[in-house]
Amino acid sequence: MGVFSRLRDIVNSNLNSMLEKAEDPEKLIKMMIMEMEDTLVEIKASAAGVMATRKKTERDLTRCRTRAGDWASKAQLALGKDREDLAREALREKRFYLQQTEAFQNEIGEFDKLIGQYQDDIRMLEEKLVEAREKHRVLVTRHIHAQEATRLQKPVPKAESTPAAM
Repeated sequence: MGVFSRLRDIVNSNLNSMLEKAEDPEKLIKMMIMEMEDTLVEIKASAAGVMATRKKTERDLTRCRTRAGDWASKAQLALGKDREDLAREALREKRFYLQQTEAFQNEIGEFDKLIGQYQDDIRMLEEKLVEAREKHRVLVTRHIHAQEATRLQKPVPKAESTPAAM
């Protein structure tokens, strides 16, 4: 899962140590923010795909439950008409659909776990993204203040004034 490894790399990186070592921390944070945003889009797309697959599996589960019920009714009908051979066959079909139902339920449980994991990852990445954006804002503010401070420290050229002749 490349998405998770990228997410883990981004989240586990220590922004402060990277900023101290970087030549231009502002550009580095911008790049990290863009990468985090791209990763967030990928994770959300993956989560949406899993949610769609879960919905399809729910529909399949409902279909199997309905068919199992239909076969149970057919087995009852066959017994009512003293056709044990047909009843046995109907019960086999019912058992098949009940097994399918169980398999779909297990799949849905796995999808729920995966969706929960995606949601946790999304929430964590969004928090880190907010944190990175705040650090970027602070760096930009510091940079602006530093530029102003250096501008103010430069000697101001004095205007030479000559006595006005009247």
